[in-house]
Amino acid sequence: MAVAATAIGSAPALAETTVFRNFSLIDGRGGAARPDSAMVVTDGRIIWVGAASQVPTQLPADSQTVTLDGKFVMPGLIDTHIHLGNVHDLKLNEQYYTRENVEADLKTYAAYGFTTVAIMGTDKDVIFSVRNAERATRPSMARLFTAGQGIVFRGGYGGVPGINRPVTNAKEAAAEVDAQAAKGADYIKFWLDDELATMPKMPPEISQAVIDAAHRNGLKAFAHIFYLEDAKRLVAQGIDGFVHSVRDQPVDKALTDAMRQKNVVQVAGTLSREIAVYAYGKPAPQLEDPFFQQALSPAALAELGSAERQKAVSQSPFYKRLPGFFDRAMDNLKRLGAAGVRYALGTDSGPPGRVAGYSGHWEMELMVRSGFTPDEAIQAATARGAEALGADDLGTLERAKWADFVVLDANPLRDIKNTRAIDAVYIAGRQVPSVKR
Repeated sequence: MAVAATAIGSAPALAETTVFRNFSLIDGRGGAARPDSAMVVTDGRIIWVGAASQVPTQLPADSQTVTLDGKFVMPGLIDTHIHLGNVHDLKLNEQYYTRENVEADLKTYAAYGFTTVAIMGTDKDVIFSVRNAERATRPSMARLFTAGQGIVFRGGYGGVPGINRPVTNAKEAAAEVDAQAAKGADYIKFWLDDELATMPKMPPEISQAVIDAAHRNGLKAFAHIFYLEDAKRLVAQGIDGFVHSVRDQPVDKALTDAMRQKNVVQVAGTLSREIAVYAYGKPAPQLEDPFFQQALSPAALAELGSAERQKAVSQSPFYKRLPGFFDRAMDNLKRLGAAGVRYALGTDSGPPGRVAGYSGHWEMELMVRSGFTPDEAIQAATARGAEALGADDLGTLERAKWADFVVLDANPLRDIKNTRAIDAVYIAGRQVPSVKR
């Protein structure tokens, strides 16, 4: 919605102001693209957005103009569940977690239009200095939110060896939450899973201690889950959100009602994760897609396409069950949305074979395949993602928000795959390197 021209006149004398003109606006709040739009950005924030014919005239004399030639503009995308910094080619090891690798991953996400990411529990402490440096200025790579080191039950599933410190009881769990809060974690993440009955599962008293300690520190608690019964118990214990869909059976009315009533968010459906864990058991079409290829090193691409890798994936003892888990995740995410449960987009990308940036576009495609509209998928990756993270100045293109946005050659509301038609990516009003098809 346009604001009065007088809002422009008080811009600081040395402010950097840019007027973006001649584009169709998808603002992240829903609805059709609005042609002939314009946006005024000062020092990285939107100070006016509306019809191009109504751009205020009271602009600084040194304002710049960028004409976007009828392209489509949508908010920068948000992935609410990633991991980064721990993978080299297709090898995962905590030794690879360096500031250099973290920043390289953040630049990859930005290149794919994901201007904000939420890391779910596998960070070393250097992440806090990276995040704090971003928040002190106008970043040139994806903005990040982090849980620091997530909470893992000793001997159980989750985390990265050498990064996460497993806990054995409620007291240790609460102390670990306090430690992450003291470091500046944006939220708390924990894993509640038994890897298909092959590992011990975190006991109820520990999950309760984690949730209580997170809330005592003023933080939300998000959980990795797999089973319906665990999801129900965690809702009763006060969980704030889930970072995977229930995958063992259909979600029922008891769960959806409880999640809606307690405002529990399905932070991520991770549909792209569920398909990626078995997709490379045979030749995968995306291996020939330049949009996919640009996220990976030549060595990683070669290994993903190798007969040896495909054989190793296809001979997993769980391989034949994995497509069923994917189908269940697809169905359950749609059930949650239809029941009025809050949801956002997340991919669980980062581990080997779950490709940074590309996975988010695949996730939106899979959401649409499951029954969401392109508009709903885009909102999941923009406004809904920001809401889930409590990021009030991100997610939509409105006055006072950060000017994080993606310029597209085609309308993603007509075909969700058009989110891949990236012409340019802007973070805080400045262009960053983007993927070129």
